[in-house]
Amino acid sequence: MLSGARSQWDSSHAIIHRTSSSSNAYDVFVSFRGEDTRNNFTSFLFGALRRQGILAFKDDQCIKKGDFIAPELLQAIQGSQVFVVVLSKNYASSTWCLRELVEIFNCCQTSARPVIPIFYDVEPTTVRNQKGCYEKAFAEHENRFREDKVKMEEVQRWKEALRKVADISGSEIGNKPQNEQIEKIVQEIIYNLRPKILNLPRDELVGIEDRVQNLGNILRFDLLNDVRVVGISGMGGIGKTTLARALYERICHQYNYRCFIDDVSKIFLDSRSLGLQKQLISQTLNEKNVEICNVIEGTCLVQSKLNNAKALIVFDNVDEVQQLRIFSGNRDNLLRECLGKGSRIIIVSRDEQILKIHGVDDIYQVRPLIWKDAIQLFCRNAFKVNYILSDYEKLAHEILSHVEGHPLAIETIGSSLFGRSLSQWKSVLKGLEENNKSKNIMDILRISYIQLEEKYKQTFLDIACFFNYFHEERLKEILNFRGFHPEDSIQVLIDKSLITRDFDERIHMHSLLVDMGRCIVREVSPKEPIKWSRLWTRKDLRDAMSENEATRNLEAIVLRYHLDEVGVKIPDETIKADGLSKIKHLKLLDVRNVKFSGSLSHLSNEIGYLVWYKYPFECLPQSFQPHKLVELNLYGSSIQRLWEGTKPLSNLKHLDLSLCKSLVEMPDVTEALNLESINLEGCGQLQNLNPSIGSLRKLVVLKLRDCKKLVILSNTILGLNSLKYLDVYGCSKIGSNCLLDETGNTEHMISCLSPSSPLSCLCELDLSFCNVVQIPDYIGKLSCLEKLNLKGNNFVKLPNLKDLLRLYFLDLRNCKRLKYLPDLPSQTVLPSKPLMLSRFPSSMFHDLPYYMDFRLRGLIIFGCPELVEIEECTTKSILWTIQIIEAAYQLSFPRTYIPESIMPGSQIPSLFNNEFVNVDIQYPDNNFITIYPPPVPHDNNFIGVLCCVIFRLHNKHIPMDFRTDHMCLHYKDVSMDGRDIHPYPFRLRSINALLDDRDFAAVDVKKFQYRWVNEQDLINFKITHCANLTARKISVIEENG
Repeated sequence: MLSGARSQWDSSHAIIHRTSSSSNAYDVFVSFRGEDTRNNFTSFLFGALRRQGILAFKDDQCIKKGDFIAPELLQAIQGSQVFVVVLSKNYASSTWCLRELVEIFNCCQTSARPVIPIFYDVEPTTVRNQKGCYEKAFAEHENRFREDKVKMEEVQRWKEALRKVADISGSEIGNKPQNEQIEKIVQEIIYNLRPKILNLPRDELVGIEDRVQNLGNILRFDLLNDVRVVGISGMGGIGKTTLARALYERICHQYNYRCFIDDVSKIFLDSRSLGLQKQLISQTLNEKNVEICNVIEGTCLVQSKLNNAKALIVFDNVDEVQQLRIFSGNRDNLLRECLGKGSRIIIVSRDEQILKIHGVDDIYQVRPLIWKDAIQLFCRNAFKVNYILSDYEKLAHEILSHVEGHPLAIETIGSSLFGRSLSQWKSVLKGLEENNKSKNIMDILRISYIQLEEKYKQTFLDIACFFNYFHEERLKEILNFRGFHPEDSIQVLIDKSLITRDFDERIHMHSLLVDMGRCIVREVSPKEPIKWSRLWTRKDLRDAMSENEATRNLEAIVLRYHLDEVGVKIPDETIKADGLSKIKHLKLLDVRNVKFSGSLSHLSNEIGYLVWYKYPFECLPQSFQPHKLVELNLYGSSIQRLWEGTKPLSNLKHLDLSLCKSLVEMPDVTEALNLESINLEGCGQLQNLNPSIGSLRKLVVLKLRDCKKLVILSNTILGLNSLKYLDVYGCSKIGSNCLLDETGNTEHMISCLSPSSPLSCLCELDLSFCNVVQIPDYIGKLSCLEKLNLKGNNFVKLPNLKDLLRLYFLDLRNCKRLKYLPDLPSQTVLPSKPLMLSRFPSSMFHDLPYYMDFRLRGLIIFGCPELVEIEECTTKSILWTIQIIEAAYQLSFPRTYIPESIMPGSQIPSLFNNEFVNVDIQYPDNNFITIYPPPVPHDNNFIGVLCCVIFRLHNKHIPMDFRTDHMCLHYKDVSMDGRDIHPYPFRLRSINALLDDRDFAAVDVKKFQYRWVNEQDLINFKITHCANLTARKISVIEENG
């Protein structure tokens, strides 16, 4: 709003005339000599101000003139924001005008306000020096008041006021066209009103500044010749209209034509396209009671009146595409086509698809408030101050955690708590935890849900009840089984601002929408969960299972957490499993951390996802036909075998029997031709793999970690052409009981990696602690290999690895017999993205060790006391690490990924040229160091900082041979937004993870240096180290004759 006198733009676009009852504040006060300009220039000026919606005070000649300014006139001057003084030939002859002018400058002294002089048929010098007609006027004043000392002092104040106003740069109206001059004056008034508009939101709206700035960025005001259309989208109550209004009020002064059409949906519902046309014309042209007979006439009128006009138009609350098709002849883009250069159109809608269909240039997605803004908004409503009262801090934070920065919810709940006692606050918090949200909030949120088609509603409810924060690929797989058309439904929910896609491709639903979705499921029968379609709490499952009746409604049961809906730890209790046998159409069963008793005679054959942690029975029901099963996960169960013989498993993709310590037999998977992942980690009694595994041509992940009795890796896995991830960590009998090669060599080998192996797609291989004494040469031919973990084995040397161009991680920790480091890849080509682990069940990789973290790249050599040619090893390691850094930079990988290498070494290489002046070392409990290099140089060529630390570990469990100096190279990219890396944490905590020991080791940091590097440095480092390596090899050859 431009003024406190107006609550809406469209209700006050008129000049307010001076009357004795007027008590309004005004945008503009115009001081003028009526007999000179009332019926010409000033009249035209007021007309122009009226058309721009500027509230101006005008003399109606009814105020009685006298020796003092009338109270109503004084009030009008004091309440105005801009002063316009029209200095005409007879202005100085009016004591009334002169007293106005003095009062204007008095007001300017108390609060700075702009004064705009207009010299109408007089020169500024005439006014400043009181010459000519002004000199004559003052001669008359002085002659009139010469006997009155007080009056004569007032005359001097009039002269001084005229000198002041004449010293201000203004407009001279002589023989110039008045319409052009008036237009310039009006624009100057509008510009001077701008500070008031800018200050308004800062006082009243929290968190608006960044949002307005970001929206302004996509409006691209720098494109002066373009007509730009942008959309604002977001969930209900998130602040879309508030943002649009705030920006509108800041920039509307720049446009001759502007309108803000509130609630387009309601107007369209009441009077269709004709109603919207009337609003558009009425506001932009500032004409009330616009009469339009039909849409065709309105279309022609808009086209003619707004042709080449610079306009700002906002359509708020658009919820159907049809509401933007308001012109005849299918001319959806009429406004874009007819408006003048620099025009901007803003469309506000919950549905992003509407904006896309209309062809907007860009869309601004309004997100929840950040934490500090949420606290401030809450405090303003709950305490009427900007801080939390001390006794309420914990409760306030808990309440805010339930609304996740949703402005409407924060305002509503905060206002309801104002003046309440602590006990009342606790009662409100309990209500929030039990999903008793304000009806006003829920009604606003539900609008978008009601507008969904049925299949999209079901997708929404599944995400609300079960799948919030799921990876999108994983979610799509589940929704596809449910028949909910995931490609379509996820995008529809995103477009309608019911879910968002996070940066890591997880699907997120706001907690208020989660609560709303769950309320919708409960509404069927609030106190009878057996009649619901979905169950997600242990209490509801227990109540449902206690009902001795079958149900046809229940389709999904998903209980994943130790905590209930309000974050309270669920007490241990046992639920009877018998009731599960009576659920006829159960499709999803995911129960974790739940104890079951009784018996299970039947499972629905419609189940597609069966996840049952610690399944208490020895086998699955014999009657169960898993022909629809997509995932089977019996983690940590007592099961010995799944079933006898084969089962129809044509849809099975994921099999997880990890930590089934009683499992003695891997199931027959002959018919599971679509199987993509198998996890048998920790199956300590398993000795052999079922030969049927060889038929799994789509298998990508095979995890056999810690299957300590597994004797042989079957030759059948050689046919797994799609296998990318193979983990046999800790399978210690493989190395000593594997098949012999054809020559009868008794040295221990891994036959599955023989030269005949077709494992050409293998990306990650973990052979740690497999008791391997020889690594076959063919491992150097696995061209897709990216990560190789060989730690804890007994081989002496490695095959040549120089052809593994995609390799970026090699772990050789605790290889106690290793003597020679092979040639490392001469070039590094990093993958464009990691193995898509997100499309597999999280249980497959929930315990990924440090070394399998995709973010980590480099070489780890530690605990290798037999290693020779240490200097050459160090050179090779540094060279390869620099290669990886260069490859990561070229690929523009996310800057969170960490190139890091650890190797033997006691001297910092010469390439480092700066010592750290501030180092923080903490141990043993928080065993890490933090280094603080100076801020990044102001040079765009620098791409990061390379750090080198020489350290030694001390621990009573570490053999003396391992207590030698090691070098750690660590690289950090300059952050993508260009901010300095300071402080920059360089943690040696990761080194403790290398020890395979629970005890911390004390870190003896001996030396530490760093270097800021640019792209050319990386090239130079490679050249230098390659030359050093070559020279060293030549020297060795010469020494050996």
